[in-house]
Amino acid sequence: MNDFLSFIIFLYTTMQKIVYTQDNLQLLNRSFLFGDSVWVSFFVRNGNLIMSEESYFFLMASMRKMRLNIPLTYTLEFFQELFQREVLDKGIRNGIIQLMAYRIQDEKPLSKSETAFFFEVEESEDILNIQGNIELDLIKEINVNANLLSNIRVHSAENIYAEIYAKENDLDDVILLNPNKKIARSIFGNLLFLQNNVIKIPKQTEGAYISPLMENFVTFIHKNKLAEIEEAEIIAFESQKADEILRISDEKGIHSVSKIRNKTFENEQFSMLVQRWRDAFNLSAL
Repeated sequence: MNDFLSFIIFLYTTMQKIVYTQDNLQLLNRSFLFGDSVWVSFFVRNGNLIMSEESYFFLMASMRKMRLNIPLTYTLEFFQELFQREVLDKGIRNGIIQLMAYRIQDEKPLSKSETAFFFEVEESEDILNIQGNIELDLIKEINVNANLLSNIRVHSAENIYAEIYAKENDLDDVILLNPNKKIARSIFGNLLFLQNNVIKIPKQTEGAYISPLMENFVTFIHKNKLAEIEEAEIIAFESQKADEILRISDEKGIHSVSKIRNKTFENEQFSMLVQRWRDAFNLSAL
């Protein structure tokens, strides 16, 4: 295993960033040419991998949905040992590992093509902290699909368009609708709408991402009866009726939504819920 893997480390003044790739990386690979890849996040907290099983099984499910050939070596233990050696042992205490699995460009049929992977990780604040406030708006020019591939992180021209739109309009993110004009997700993650102790979450059948980070948070709330969880079809106007809104992104972490158009939102209750979730992790680590 050590003979065919290599890594590149970039050291910045305040944060470390690690980029790691297998040494059979081809410049003209199918991810580069066609977006033929899947992304899944793994999470580092206080020098440990957390939710690694959930992230691993999501990686396997995502690869199967994209019909990627899964090598027998891609076990949970393989990735745990790899991240221990190449991330944790390099001094990363808190961060998000972004792993991309892709099909190698070769002469074999697509279903028989070999698979490789790449990952990068940047140090960050505690992944279980609310990282800050963000401002959103609704985008109407485009929508996202609600099918088998809508729930996993694959190449999305809609995301690219929406990200440029957000930057041009001084927004941090935008709300994306599906073809039925229901809320699907944001560019980077899922939105949770809190009103009267009920947390509404767009259904995966509406185009929401599968998110190990969000599912862990929601499961904790449900098991401890801290709020009522409701998977629902949510019309755009309901975003204006919410008391609080939270964005949970496997890519960027957790953020409170402070403003959508002219309406501002508090974050008191979600802050309390996230704090209790974090405290539970601290206790389980003892």
